[in-house]
Amino acid sequence: MTIFSVRHITSYRYRRPVLFGQHRLMFRPRDSFDQTQLDCRLDVHPTPKAVRWVHDVFGNCIALIDFADPEAELSFETSIRLDHTAHVPLDLETDMAALTFPFAYEPDEAIDLERTIERHYPDPGDEVGKWARQFVPVGPQARTGHVLMTLCFAIHDGFSYVRRSEHGTQPPVETLRLRKGSCRDFALLMMEATRSLGLAARFVTGYIYVQDRDGSVTIGGGSTHAWCQVYIPGAGWVEFDPTNGIVGNRDLIRVGVARDPRQAIPLSGSYDGGADDFDSMLVQVNVTTGTSETAVATPA
Repeated sequence: MTIFSVRHITSYRYRRPVLFGQHRLMFRPRDSFDQTQLDCRLDVHPTPKAVRWVHDVFGNCIALIDFADPEAELSFETSIRLDHTAHVPLDLETDMAALTFPFAYEPDEAIDLERTIERHYPDPGDEVGKWARQFVPVGPQARTGHVLMTLCFAIHDGFSYVRRSEHGTQPPVETLRLRKGSCRDFALLMMEATRSLGLAARFVTGYIYVQDRDGSVTIGGGSTHAWCQVYIPGAGWVEFDPTNGIVGNRDLIRVGVARDPRQAIPLSGSYDGGADDFDSMLVQVNVTTGTSETAVATPA
């Protein structure tokens, strides 16, 4: 059991006062048996006209924030504190029927999993599918957990991590061809590769505690983390982080899940003005454990 604290600051500067549209903020961790929120705080400048909380279609907790007057600066500071328990639910908890690959989901589960099994991105030559199938051993004894772990480690070991300033996520075929990308790109590639094998996968956004980088602070245009989950009967939604080669939730702080990365953007909004009115953005994330003050999130 570990106590994690996360402090996340995002600030925008404009060359003149602008009027802000509604902003959508996803930062509260998803309560579950493996992580429990202990404390949560949101500070916004300028003072919002209204803050409304809703749950989206995936059950993520969303803050909808409205503003009244034009301002030249906008900042969001969120703080969360949670109790986190490492959990690796694979072979020991997997249903016998799903231990070996391939397997079929039960009809009742398949109905609800259908959209997370379908591939979402164009792949005319089935490049992603062919790449994924090379990690399935020939013969009837391929273990499901081994196939997925091999796929996860293949991205971790064979692709180069890069920070990208472009908005959005690379198409999986492009990530496969370039052999490089951000954590969001790697998560999406593993999702589509997993879906090509007939398994259900979904996107996760959150934070990661990085022990071996204590003492530094990441500042940049993307400092949340992303990975994916694969649904395995008996084990449930299992975490796979291809960026760091992590299987299970060790050091991963889950904030939101979605069928597609576009549905799990940590902060989004608009302003009324021209493109040249925007000056700069600053993002800073600190993830600490216990009384430590020296841990950071891996950038996206």
